[in-house]
Amino acid sequence: MKFAVILCGCGTLDGSEIHESVMTLLAIDRNGGEYQIFAPDDWQYHVVNHVTGQPMEERRNMLLEAARIARGNVKPLEECRVEDFDAVIFPGGNGSAKNLFTYAYEGAGCTVREDVAAVIRAFHSAGKPIGALCIAPVMIAKVLGDVTVTVGSDPGTVRNVESFGSKHEVTVQKGVCCDKANKVFTTPCYMLPARISDIADCADNLVRAMVMG
Repeated sequence: MKFAVILCGCGTLDGSEIHESVMTLLAIDRNGGEYQIFAPDDWQYHVVNHVTGQPMEERRNMLLEAARIARGNVKPLEECRVEDFDAVIFPGGNGSAKNLFTYAYEGAGCTVREDVAAVIRAFHSAGKPIGALCIAPVMIAKVLGDVTVTVGSDPGTVRNVESFGSKHEVTVQKGVCCDKANKVFTTPCYMLPARISDIADCADNLVRAMVMG
């Protein structure tokens, strides 16, 4: 299978979660797949010092920052064509809930970038698997509405997911929620207490579920 992997920078507080991103790429490779990384060619919501957790007076581009994870092999999101891929995956991170959609600061009233929503709708309409890790399932629920996802077990996030018309499945660490009718596959990652080995297992279990359909 050939996967499109959608990133939005490099760093959990202001971009894509690095562990989730790298483990997703590793899982795809180890399960015999191929991938192409994409990111919006646009500014991050903000830049955060990952030592102090405080915002910095700096601007960074999501595409250029994602290139750090991709080792340069990244393309603008506008070049992602559903016909070129068998599946799409969205790693999470608090930064994804700032850059790809606005959940981090608008909660249930969030909006999703139109180019990101278009990719989600295109893969859904084509009947191709959509995977999401950590907080990213909230974005899938916001766009698609009547789907089943997991964000682990956080009550507030569960309520927000359900307010979009979606169903929530409580999962334990390493678990995967498989909405086979909609081909939506989600896993909690850092929405639950986790070691990096748990993130590796989440990503691997997610990719395996997507391959099996």
